[in-house]
Amino acid sequence: MKPFNNMTRYSKIISVATFFWLTLFSTGIFAQKIGLQLYSLRNQMEMDVEKYHEIIDQWDIKYIEGGSTYGMSMDEYLEMLDNLGLQMVAVGADYEQLKKDPQQFIDNAKAFGAKYIVTFWIPHDGEFGETHAKEAVRVFNEAGKKIKDAGLTFCYHPHGYEFKSYEGGTLFDYMLANADHFDFEMDVFWVQMGGGDPLALLKAHPDKFPLLHLKDRKKGTEGTDDGTGDVETNVVLGTGDIDIAGIIRQAKANNAEYLIIEDESSRSVAQIPQSVYYIRQILDE
Repeated sequence: MKPFNNMTRYSKIISVATFFWLTLFSTGIFAQKIGLQLYSLRNQMEMDVEKYHEIIDQWDIKYIEGGSTYGMSMDEYLEMLDNLGLQMVAVGADYEQLKKDPQQFIDNAKAFGAKYIVTFWIPHDGEFGETHAKEAVRVFNEAGKKIKDAGLTFCYHPHGYEFKSYEGGTLFDYMLANADHFDFEMDVFWVQMGGGDPLALLKAHPDKFPLLHLKDRKKGTEGTDDGTGDVETNVVLGTGDIDIAGIIRQAKANNAEYLIIEDESSRSVAQIPQSVYYIRQILDE
């Protein structure tokens, strides 16, 4: 009977350990993955594509957002990513092209092995207003439904001009309330630039932001409502005037999937590894 009892005891230990690990995963402790928007290295990629992908790997970043192969064939580019252990998780989609033919972006995302398709800008003449917001919601819901049916997720990336007052809230509130077949990639810099509160939005809509662009803003920077700003005001995460720590903690509580660093400044190569370290510090609390 002793062998049976020992085996029973061993099985119980395995069961407890399995439950422990499953609990960790289900509570989101391992849910947040750190990524990089490749636009952060747009100038460096013009010099040496492979070198700067290797540097991304050296920063211990495994997830990237982009959509270009930088002059390489798709097969060559994917082989390079595979060799470096990098994974494309999101690709961009031009608004006008998305309106005409979402399938091309579905095909592109699947070619890269990406789960998310993101539009970063809604074209508009003059001030962004109700007409633009309503048309965009229609376009995003129609394209988002097709993208969802293909097993992928469509997201819109707000750029600051969506926070004008509208019916007791903002135009962005309207977009959130009517996003039936799409989610959002919150760029915390541009939300704050436009007068929004990124942390409050994450708390109010915990299921609508699977992706975040983490980007801090130099203290004293004035906001804008047209989606423009000085890229040199992008600073190391945790050193600016955006509550990055609070945002990371809330994203963790929300089980957001990817925390994507975007640093558009000329200091991005020096700043990105510092920002990675900062994110890990907060996630490890």
